Amino acid sequence: MQNSEQIWQLVDQRREPYVELADKIWGMPELCYDEHRSSAEHKAMLEAEGFKVTTNVAGIPTAVMGEAGEGGPVIAILGEYDALPGLSQEAGVTEPRPVPGETRGHGCGHNLLGSASLMAAAAVKDWLKANGLPGRVRYYGCPAEEGGAAKGFMVRDGAFDDVDIAITWHPASFAGVDDAISLANTRIDFSFVGRASHAAAAPHLGRSALDAVELMNVGVNYMREHMPSDARVHYAYLDAGGIAPNVVQSTAKIRYLIRARNVTELNALVTRVRKIADGAALMTECTVSTRVVSAVSNLLGNTALEKAMHANLARIGAPEWDDADRAKAAEFQATLSEEDILSAWRRVGVEQRPGEVLCEQVVPENAKGVPMIGSTDVGDISWKVPTVQARGATCAIGTPFHSWQLTGQGKLPAAHKGMVHVAKVMAGTAIDALQNPNLIAEAKADHAKRTGGKPYESPLPADAKPALDMSVSV
Repeated sequence: MQNSEQIWQLVDQRREPYVELADKIWGMPELCYDEHRSSAEHKAMLEAEGFKVTTNVAGIPTAVMGEAGEGGPVIAILGEYDALPGLSQEAGVTEPRPVPGETRGHGCGHNLLGSASLMAAAAVKDWLKANGLPGRVRYYGCPAEEGGAAKGFMVRDGAFDDVDIAITWHPASFAGVDDAISLANTRIDFSFVGRASHAAAAPHLGRSALDAVELMNVGVNYMREHMPSDARVHYAYLDAGGIAPNVVQSTAKIRYLIRARNVTELNALVTRVRKIADGAALMTECTVSTRVVSAVSNLLGNTALEKAMHANLARIGAPEWDDADRAKAAEFQATLSEEDILSAWRRVGVEQRPGEVLCEQVVPENAKGVPMIGSTDVGDISWKVPTVQARGATCAIGTPFHSWQLTGQGKLPAAHKGMVHVAKVMAGTAIDALQNPNLIAEAKADHAKRTGGKPYESPLPADAKPALDMSVSV
């Protein structure tokens, strides 16, 4: 791995404190919009690095932003630090073993995500100062990616209005430029209200809100045959009306997550789901009300920035592992299925290499993988400004995300090496843009072409507010 460039040396100089930050965030897993300690740690690091810090970005208590530099273009580097429920796992242990007294865990690697992004931003800050060049770098600490769509609220409220380009990454099995494909989605809570009654003595006087929820689910399940093949609909009960079967349940609440290829298709699907909810309420003589919890746009790619990021990956090469890294990765890979492992290779479009447990190559620029599509609130930033995202190799090949295996690898030396590696890739891409105005101009021209020159329109309703309470009961 080449490491001669000044910007990469500036990243390496920060290795120890940022590994410590990543491990500290791993040890305090907090769910979306409740990342108060994690946000505070990122704020403290920004202050220690000399950034000008803004808190409560877009009215979100756990959103933080740091800026350094003067004049010139504005480069945003995006970080996250929220965890997931139900994925507690002791570090380095290759069997399910939750941390005593803890139910949450960093099963998507966001402890690494935020730390690497802040590390990259700090290196760019020092590079600007050392070279006496105009330009500003911003680190955005973005909470609640796991369902809260905080970036969407931040974009809608103007936090990215003067940004020229945005750079981010996500932990993965392989190192490469992310294929910019994702589904637009929205989360909507449907609350049904009926009438309580004695379920045996006077059932005819009751109107069951739970019946309404179940009928809604039946209706949505019948709809699945008649919606686009790449759309997805999921649901979770938030309130089933209580635990007494001899009482007709007067209230029930269900959360629907609706996904589609783009916002236009999403809006059409949401209209249909809402009609089904209204029909369920009509059939049971209940009432239904709704609350939009979150909504995100699909990702837009950017050819100019993707080529620049891949050039950095090509220069630096794949992360360097040692035998201990490979041995531990092999232990974790042994807990996975062959399907898990093969799916990881297929996703990046690279032929499987038997016995390879950690990423030993940069994913080729022209690799075409099999799409395995989720959603991210980075999509809204990509509609607002030219955006590029890396994949950083931080875990054994095939590790499923949102799994105990991912949590268990979050503090391993290989995770730290992958984190530093991708910080160099992001920092190198940022200074390419700062040194080359043509790159930013090309990125903006590509963005304008993809958006048709139309201004960004938020998929969030105008009156929707961040669901700061969405993790209270988890």
